[in-house]
Amino acid sequence: MSTFQYTATDRTAKVIRGSMEASDERAVATWLQTNGYYPIKIGQAGGAVEVRPGQIKLQIRLARGPSALDILAFTQQLATLLEAGMELDRSLAILLDLTDNQRFRSILRSVLTDIQSGSSFADSLAKHPRLFSRLYVNMVKAGEASGVLEVILSRLAGFMERSKAVRDEVTSAMIYPILLLLVGGGAVVVMMNFVIPRFAQIFSDTKQLMPLPTRMLLAISTFTTDYWWVFVGLIVMGWIGFRVFLQTEQGKMQWDRWKLALPLVGGLIQEIEVSRFARTFGTLLQSGVPVLNAVSIVKETVTNRVIASAMTRLQEGVKRGEGISGPLRATAAFPSFSIHMTRVGEETGKLEEMLIRVADTYDDRVRRTVKRLTSLLEPVLILTLGIIVGFIVLSMLLAIFSINELPL
Repeated sequence: MSTFQYTATDRTAKVIRGSMEASDERAVATWLQTNGYYPIKIGQAGGAVEVRPGQIKLQIRLARGPSALDILAFTQQLATLLEAGMELDRSLAILLDLTDNQRFRSILRSVLTDIQSGSSFADSLAKHPRLFSRLYVNMVKAGEASGVLEVILSRLAGFMERSKAVRDEVTSAMIYPILLLLVGGGAVVVMMNFVIPRFAQIFSDTKQLMPLPTRMLLAISTFTTDYWWVFVGLIVMGWIGFRVFLQTEQGKMQWDRWKLALPLVGGLIQEIEVSRFARTFGTLLQSGVPVLNAVSIVKETVTNRVIASAMTRLQEGVKRGEGISGPLRATAAFPSFSIHMTRVGEETGKLEEMLIRVADTYDDRVRRTVKRLTSLLEPVLILTLGIIVGFIVLSMLLAIFSINELPL
């Protein structure tokens, strides 16, 4: 048994705090619900954790603006309070008191004031576009119009949580290869620019012809040491030129087209974009957002401009009454599987469900592709760095052997 601290509210919006001994957080939540309270925060003594019935954690940081994690936790908690029968303004007042982030609290206070002045929840959120995207605002608007705001918020929270989980998995998988590249590359740079020059002075004093690998290594080291500014200049000029290139719409489109054409990585980028398109589109349609509005919102969530341009053609096709799958196929930007699943959804009247299944399928593909790429990338990096370091060590040993006239 452990001691847990909890924060809950009753039907009068009164916030209560206390502690009790239980086996886990779920037992505390069950006890609170049995006694007519709605759990908001439950955690072991000394380390409180934000939860809802799905036990979602909220991490609060004071010295920063609201993060995506704060928005996710706010959405989950608001859905929980609304599902419990709490009015919207009371729910917001409770969350306002429980929010430790000062910036977010100020924004919630502004939203609450707007609602109490007669504005809709969606219009109040729309005044803060940096925190609440068009996707968020339009889903809330659809929830208010249909009278099922708590359901829409719960669905929106699930969408945000799933998207965050995929991003976190991809990021975590890339940490080790990037760290390996930085550490290994840094070690090679230090050896070439600080270690090898010391040996070069010793070798030059012998007035003896060094072996070819050693001469090659010394030449490379001398060039990188004396002309490092050339590399820095090329990197800076290349970066500036690349940024200028991306300032033009044609350049942005060409760059995104190149990314999709890259071997191995291009397929991964396409899978990520298709997953984002399908999940966002399906979630919007499930929430009652009109098709044309949904396509317009999806276009903003897609980061690759080749895929985004396909959304424009999709809009035109929908306006002409061609449905979804037909215009998607005409864009030639989507894989066959996603188009076939979309067509099946249209024919069976389950388009939203099929889009969510497409997103789930491509999320799984993204995970497998990332694992496959990282499993391939790690040995390639290790082998490459090993060859470079081995060449450096071998060149030094050959030079030392030649100085001492030892047989190899």
